[in-house]
Amino acid sequence: MKLSIPSAGVCRCCPRLSLFLDEVKLAHPEYHAAPVAPFGPAGSGFLIVGLAPGMHGANRTGRPFTGDHAGILLYESLYKFGFATQSQSLNESGNADANLHLINCRITNAVRCLPPQNKPETREVIECNHYLASELALVPDGGAVLALGAIAHHAVLRAQQLRKADYVFSHGAQHLMPSGLTLFDSYHCSRYNTQTRRLTTAMFESVISSVVAHLEPG
Repeated sequence: MKLSIPSAGVCRCCPRLSLFLDEVKLAHPEYHAAPVAPFGPAGSGFLIVGLAPGMHGANRTGRPFTGDHAGILLYESLYKFGFATQSQSLNESGNADANLHLINCRITNAVRCLPPQNKPETREVIECNHYLASELALVPDGGAVLALGAIAHHAVLRAQQLRKADYVFSHGAQHLMPSGLTLFDSYHCSRYNTQTRRLTTAMFESVISSVVAHLEPG
């Protein structure tokens, strides 16, 4: 069967990812299977940076953290702390719920395309980094950036032209960057991390609570 021609304007800078998305689209014609754009109002004071779209989550629905296990804890926590209009990301049909809106919060990924085995290569993170740099530039001075996992953390540092050795990833850590933004670290809210209890709901909510305290001092 012949693959369909990708839509005009779709990024194909990473050959491995582009070919993989072609294969996924062939197997699942109804999937988004393309670069996943950020979700939430641009210029928000809170930017969340994940790793990459999940196969049957954002890669299917076209919206970050929507449709897979990782999004459950994320959106429930954002709703609890006032960053989202509801806790559920899917509607009754299993598609991205249009009634979900973020409030002063935006979500993106270090890599915008689905990688095989959910593992992007370093060169792919680097190729996609200018998109992340553009997102960071929109966050107002004094804003908060939450990195979900070490790869997202390092992608933020790269986008800010900072050295890894000066900003070590650690769950719950906070790093004031020269740009005026504060980088918050959390383990990724993946199924593996939550089921093994490496990341608990209390641990994740503690980080979000720290973000709230940073954005709303006093």
